[in-house]
Amino acid sequence: MDVEAGAPILGLSVAVFSSLLNGSTFVLQKKGILRARTRGASYLTDIIWWAGTLTMALGQIGNFLAYTAAPAVLVTPLGALGIPFGSLLASYVLKEKLNFLGKLGCLLSCVGSIILVIHSPKSENITSRVELEEKITNPVFLIYLCVVLLMLMLLIFWIAPAHGNKNIMVYIGVCSLLGTFTVPCTKGIGLVAQDAFANNPSSARATYLFLSLLGVLGCSVLIQFRYINKALESFDSCIFSAIYYVTFTTLVLLATAILFQEWTKVGAVDILAIICGFTTISTGVVLIQMFKEFSISFRELNKTLEKTE
Repeated sequence: MDVEAGAPILGLSVAVFSSLLNGSTFVLQKKGILRARTRGASYLTDIIWWAGTLTMALGQIGNFLAYTAAPAVLVTPLGALGIPFGSLLASYVLKEKLNFLGKLGCLLSCVGSIILVIHSPKSENITSRVELEEKITNPVFLIYLCVVLLMLMLLIFWIAPAHGNKNIMVYIGVCSLLGTFTVPCTKGIGLVAQDAFANNPSSARATYLFLSLLGVLGCSVLIQFRYINKALESFDSCIFSAIYYVTFTTLVLLATAILFQEWTKVGAVDILAIICGFTTISTGVVLIQMFKEFSISFRELNKTLEKTE
């Protein structure tokens, strides 16, 4: 597939590499938390936790580059490729087993990602700062942002203190809703950066927008970082990463669809294929992460089949 007719090669390559980095993040951070807990110390003193944090930072930088080079509807779901990689890494670092369902989930995640690459929009719907400003002030998007902010305030200030340690969806809800800001801001910064540093009459306005997007992105990432670690302290990393991927990707795709309207360049057949691809990836992620404790192997399946015959 060439650059003009196919998905942007640079953005696609960076997205895949970033997903692998992000896939190792939870594993390294969980390992650091467990090591620190055995010593009775804070995970902030553990070098493996910091290695996972550094990996997360590099992954986020990669995501930034990918979002500036390719449509969000393509880049965001490709994060699923980090799940199989993280599962393989967890089998060595955390001694977690990858059974038959997990291997099947790895295959499904890869197949779903390929479907997304083939059928996702191949060009951006917004290519300039002026177009971005028009989209940001769209009443539909502003209403959506108000709803998201209200839900975040309820989760952070009322629900999380009382139920965060008991219900995994509280922390996942906070982190996923923040994706409404992180991904659009990342793409927006890429669009505004050139005008912000240019020497022309509109550069002051572009600089203000650039700094605003950067500030929102920084705050969102820091809050996400805090609640991800809260979730890893209280819940199993496998279950967390599986549910987090599905909810985060769904909300990000919704936000970018409202703001960037990338779906307007996708036909009905491609939309159906994208939905099938995302469903395939989500099924694979669930199989990988949520059924790890099941003792299922090819040998046991063969024995079961022999008994039924």
